[in-house]
Amino acid sequence: MSISVLAVDDSRTMRDMITLALKDEGFDISLAEDGQHGLEVLQDSAPPDVSSTDINMPRLDGCGFIDAARARDESRHTPILVLTTESSSELKARARDAGATGWIVKPFDDEQLVWAIERVAPPGTVGGTQ
Repeated sequence: MSISVLAVDDSRTMRDMITLALKDEGFDISLAEDGQHGLEVLQDSAPPDVSSTDINMPRLDGCGFIDAARARDESRHTPILVLTTESSSELKARARDAGATGWIVKPFDDEQLVWAIERVAPPGTVGGTQ
């Protein structure tokens, strides 16, 4: 069983980069172009093993996505990694308070992303903690 990941980012380039990095490692990827679209994906499909989100996005930002995902029974405990260019301690605290599991500053390398996802993936998924 591969790890399923929902990647939420308003940058098409970033979504493509995440897809390339994770598909090569056998991850199952779903994509959303902003937080609102990410919530729609969560509503319309089985919850992913791990989600990632940017912070600054139109319609619904990353912290709003995290808040709303945490309010849903199905995704309440899904690990959510923040992938962003932001590095302010205030935004990190806001994301942590919303329920973020971890924080990765862009640009990141493929190995860093794969390692972070495998580290937080639920037990029983390929690469997930045992």
